[in-house]
Amino acid sequence: MDCFIGIDLGSTTTKAVMLDSHGEVLGRGITNSRSDYDRAAEVAKTEAIITARFNLLRREVEKVAGTELLEQLLEAFRLEQLLVQLGRLEELIHDEIGGGVSPDLQGAAREGVEHIFRKIRHEEDARFNANDRRRRSDFFRDIVGSAYFRLAEEIGNEGGASFDLLLSLYDKCIILVENEPLELGFHQHIDPALARIGEPPAARKGVQEAASIPLNVQSSVGTGYGRVRLPFPKENIRSEILCHGLGAHMMFPGTRSVLDIGGQDTKAIQIDASGIVTRFQMNDRCAAGCGRYLGYIADEMNIGLHELGPMASKSTRPVRINSTCTVFAGAELRERLSLGEAREDILAGLHRAVILRAMSLLARTGGVDDEFTFTGGVARNEAAVSALRQLIEENYGQRTLNISPSSIYTGALGGAVFALRGAA
Repeated sequence: MDCFIGIDLGSTTTKAVMLDSHGEVLGRGITNSRSDYDRAAEVAKTEAIITARFNLLRREVEKVAGTELLEQLLEAFRLEQLLVQLGRLEELIHDEIGGGVSPDLQGAAREGVEHIFRKIRHEEDARFNANDRRRRSDFFRDIVGSAYFRLAEEIGNEGGASFDLLLSLYDKCIILVENEPLELGFHQHIDPALARIGEPPAARKGVQEAASIPLNVQSSVGTGYGRVRLPFPKENIRSEILCHGLGAHMMFPGTRSVLDIGGQDTKAIQIDASGIVTRFQMNDRCAAGCGRYLGYIADEMNIGLHELGPMASKSTRPVRINSTCTVFAGAELRERLSLGEAREDILAGLHRAVILRAMSLLARTGGVDDEFTFTGGVARNEAAVSALRQLIEENYGQRTLNISPSSIYTGALGGAVFALRGAA
């Protein structure tokens, strides 16, 4: 099967989309961007191939067993991937203890680390066995980090393995795990995943069929913040503006206005009926009002980025925020909390401030046309979406607002379409 890949190498996440020769999406992959951009691109591409295999598998399994079996197999596969990464992280931390921790603390540190990883494995097994599919981060760092910090806080003590020591060990080693070329592909982990769910015949037959189909990548196009690092010929690199405009058009052909809020920048784009960019504005001076800013706020409040939207949505009286400068965000947040403002009201005000900043970019491109598409990672944030709906209605009246569950992949989708068209 001929395939075409688009890779969007962003400042915070790297995305990949794989299309077949008919332009249908076969697979999507995402990973957190890191210092090794080449590695981030490779991981995202591997993830896109994995989801392509599962989509091929879906066609076989759903015929005889429905969707439940496939979802269970996918959860088992993800657990097997996580356990491999978890095991490597533990190995690296033990190596770091041996080479970087004073001898009188090594015993306590090893005991603490072994306890933490034993508990994480137990919790992950329990989560799988309970069929718990509540939303959580896509990234190993976030999933394991939150559990590691919680457990380190529970067992840390100043006389032995302190919380600060355990945290330092994690921080030194997590980057190494993310940058290592671990074997996390479909063929490496599908058999253990099958064994975990009891080797149902329907799943085994579907796996054999899906695994036998060759996926031949004919062309790849790169875009995004770090696109110059991609190992593609110059003619296979496209600007973020072009890819986001085309990607939004492919998702919603009636789109004329596009707003993309990513980790490092915000893009306001106007496109024609063919998805060709006619006007755009971009705040590329700093990360103020972008996903990186919201991530900083989440860190300040010691919560996950995915928790910001639900918490802000509980607000009854949003506060007015004067600045979306990342440098001063923590100070203003602490000041508001000291004045007795509710966390949810502060967060609602922060989300509104972010969207107000984006609205000014849209105004400079000509405003919001009738059909409008919101893309990027921030489009997953329910409070940001709510603020956007309200402000669009206040400024432009009723408009059709499109948001795809796959909005974070818009740039990569546009790149994949360019790859397909270039090979035609």
